[in-house]
Amino acid sequence: MADDIKWQRGKKEEMAMIRVGVIGGSGYTGTELLRLLLTHPAVEITVVTSRRHKGKKVHDVNTHLRPFADIEYEDVAVKEIARRCDVVFTAVPHGVSMKYVPELLENGVRVIDLSADYRLKCEEYERIYGKHEDEAFRRGEREAVYGLTEIHPEVSSAVLVANPGCYPTGAILAVAPIVHEFDVCCTVIDAKSGISGGGSEPSARSHFPNLAENIIPYDVTTHRHTAEIRQEILRYRDVRVHFTPHVIPTIRGILTTAHVFIRGHADREDIREAYEHFYADCKFIRILNDVPSLRDVRGTNFCDIWFDVEEAGGDEVRAVVISAIDNLVKGGAGQAIQNMNLMFKMPEEEGLWFPGIVP
Repeated sequence: MADDIKWQRGKKEEMAMIRVGVIGGSGYTGTELLRLLLTHPAVEITVVTSRRHKGKKVHDVNTHLRPFADIEYEDVAVKEIARRCDVVFTAVPHGVSMKYVPELLENGVRVIDLSADYRLKCEEYERIYGKHEDEAFRRGEREAVYGLTEIHPEVSSAVLVANPGCYPTGAILAVAPIVHEFDVCCTVIDAKSGISGGGSEPSARSHFPNLAENIIPYDVTTHRHTAEIRQEILRYRDVRVHFTPHVIPTIRGILTTAHVFIRGHADREDIREAYEHFYADCKFIRILNDVPSLRDVRGTNFCDIWFDVEEAGGDEVRAVVISAIDNLVKGGAGQAIQNMNLMFKMPEEEGLWFPGIVP
């Protein structure tokens, strides 16, 4: 049984493999999940679903996965998926995961949901996305752990994990230590994302003539990820949180700039100490001495963070925090696998410990 799986590094032949399913394995996030899972030493991929590609080999649809993904896309009942899996990743659009999750859980399978369906409290979800169809969730009888392991270690005992959004990952990791440690009144967050963050379906923003040599701000004051960022930041302190996203002409990555306004005194050494203490045991956080670069995190599960401080005078200090992540890895598939590792009592870096792709 999945609960009895024990990880012994270097003794794969003595260990039960984790049977993994991916529902929605043909989009950018689902495909990135497969890329990472295929080389994970403790994983056996047993089910990958796609209605559009049913019956086709995964590596024929995604040629970069040749010859590793010699498995067919399927379209099978949820109960059959549960029978063949210990854990299932739901990499489907918002509003779709909730159709699968209840039955998966009822059949004893752990779930890591990469949509927004379980990230927020039900009332807030319905304000932003519309009615939630999971009645147990609506009644408050089902809860998910927010899957940002650096601030939610309780992931290790979860049966349902809500994998964070890509923008919230970069934003929350950037500002959480300061909000936790100092008297912060407000943070203004500006994030710039590669076009893969918008998914594999083309749009006006992803059309090459519109985006090339351009930066496109959108949902300037109304982006739905703002609620997710606020939810997690307000766990530490009552802070005003403002967020604006942009799309930039690159494929991967999110560069987040957060302006954090602190009441009272705080210098660089105070802030560095807060970050180093807060992230002392976090394998995938790198506190830098220079401005982060998207190229350094490309293809990795790292979040690089740097900050500077403006002594504005009076009783307020402005800290400028910059974080860089790969939106498809730390902002999606890699983070989901990091959650899986903890849920199955493995080192959180298993299958994810590799450097970036440069140039």
